[in-house]
Amino acid sequence: MRSGTPLLSSLTRALAMLEAIIAEGASRSVAAIARDLGVPVATAHRQVASLVADGYLARHGRGFHVAGPRLLRLLGQLDEKQVIANCAMPVLHRLAGQLHCVVQLGTLEGDMVTYRIKTGEGAGNLFTRVGLQLEAYCSGIGKVLLASLPDGEREGYLATGPFPALTARTITEAGALRRELARVREQGFAVDDGEIAEGLQCLAVPIRSPDGRVLAAISASRSAAQAAVIPPHAILGDMRFAAKETEDILAGLIST
Repeated sequence: MRSGTPLLSSLTRALAMLEAIIAEGASRSVAAIARDLGVPVATAHRQVASLVADGYLARHGRGFHVAGPRLLRLLGQLDEKQVIANCAMPVLHRLAGQLHCVVQLGTLEGDMVTYRIKTGEGAGNLFTRVGLQLEAYCSGIGKVLLASLPDGEREGYLATGPFPALTARTITEAGALRRELARVREQGFAVDDGEIAEGLQCLAVPIRSPDGRVLAAISASRSAAQAAVIPPHAILGDMRFAAKETEDILAGLIST
C-alpha cells in the first residue's frame, strides 16, 4: 500500500488468473496455470468459477476456458481475431491429429498474413511460426482472406502487383491473381500448390464471425507426395467441419 488505499489482494490474484487464461487461450488447464502462478489449485478453481458465473470467462471443453460474453462486450478493443484463434486452438489440435499434417490459422493484417496457430506433425520443420507475417498472394490462407475482402479493397491490393515470384508456380500477375481469387470465392476454399515453397501444398478454408465476415482462415500443409496420395478434396470435408465447429463456438460465446 503506497497511497493509503488498501488493495484487494484477492481481486489482484483473480485478475492475474483471468489474464493468464486469456493469454494461454484454451491450450492449458486451470490446474496447470495455477501451478505457474503459484496459486493453490482449489483457489484457482474458485476464482475461475466466479469469473465464469459473472461472464468474464466461458467454459470450453473439459477444464479449459476462453473469454466470456461479458468480457467480450466490456473490452471493445479486444482483438476479435485472437478470440477466434483461442476458440479454434483445441479444434485445430484435433484436426491436425486426424490429418497427420501441420494445421495453421492466419488472419490478414494490412497486406500480410499473420500466423496465430501452428500445430501438428512436422510443425517444427515448416518455416512458418506463430506471430510470423508473410505475403498473402502466395499462400492458401492468404488467398482465402484476400478473396473475402470488399471489392474496392481487393482491387487496391491487386493494384500493387505484379508480385515477386517465390517459386516457379507463384502467381505474380495481377489479372491472374484476380481470376484465382474469384475461383476461391466461388468454391469456398483455396489451394497453394507449391507457390510459397517448392514441394509444399496447402489447402485453406475460411472461418467466419457470427456476422458473416471472414476474419481468419485455416490451412492444412502437406508435402506434394502426401497430397498425391490423399488429394485435397479428400480432406476438405474435415477442414470445413473444423471451421464450422470454431464458428459455432464463437457464436455461442457471443450470444450467451
